Amino acid sequence: MMGREILHKMKVKAGLSSSTSDTTGKGKTKMSGKRITHGYHLVKGQSSHPMEDYIVAQFKHAGDSELGLFAIFDGHMGHDVPDYLRSHLFDNILHQPDFLTDTKSAIMKAYEITDSKILEKAKELGKGGSTAVTAILIDGLKLVVANVGDSRAVLCKNGLAKQLSIDHEPSQERETIEKKGGFVSKIPGDVPRVDGQLAVARAFGDRSLKVHLSSEPYVDEEIIDDEADFLILASDGLWKVMSNQEVVDAIKGIKDPQSAAKHLTEEALARKSKDDISCIVVKFD
Repeated sequence: MMGREILHKMKVKAGLSSSTSDTTGKGKTKMSGKRITHGYHLVKGQSSHPMEDYIVAQFKHAGDSELGLFAIFDGHMGHDVPDYLRSHLFDNILHQPDFLTDTKSAIMKAYEITDSKILEKAKELGKGGSTAVTAILIDGLKLVVANVGDSRAVLCKNGLAKQLSIDHEPSQERETIEKKGGFVSKIPGDVPRVDGQLAVARAFGDRSLKVHLSSEPYVDEEIIDDEADFLILASDGLWKVMSNQEVVDAIKGIKDPQSAAKHLTEEALARKSKDDISCIVVKFD
């Protein structure tokens, strides 16, 4: 077995106070002769509700392939949906029979299946929802990123930031939302929202809005070659206050990915980010 399987999951219980909500960790393995390391750091925002960000950072085998599984789930109106995603989404992806032969299709199907299960369990999981950004590293050579909502994946290549996900903003999908009978409005609030409620156009859950929402992910594939330096996954608590290139530049000189992830959360706080902030950094050495 190439590298020891390392599983890091964060589960935040209701009522966890902000003073004890920082969560951090790291892991490492070797894939195809490359040393892959990751680190993560999460900080609760200033809101009165419990932490709603959940992460996965795990190395795992699938057949003859070794995988790095990384994800951030940013919940809204409760933490049960992101917690469910943390426990089930990757399993649903890996159980697709065409996962290794047609990874993109497998991910899209698994996202659909998972959202259907969440909607079926609405009484148990509540009325809330979650964004998601997932990244699967296959044998250290291919990276497949998928997302719904505004949690983001950014790759650093030769020192330059390359966004691998899409922020699914209501203003950009207004036509589709209106065709489904919904509307996009800045009232109440100061940002466009689906039916005046949700500030993302795609998400898991949100049963009351689902007729006007999509859970279809954007999926992108990237070859990890010698030009690839590191990958950053983060919730919008980071991206609201820092550009992609600012984030990349902030950690170029930090070798340890856990320290890099912590530095980004601290920088976001220094820039007055009030949301939950979650960050995973994956280094390709």
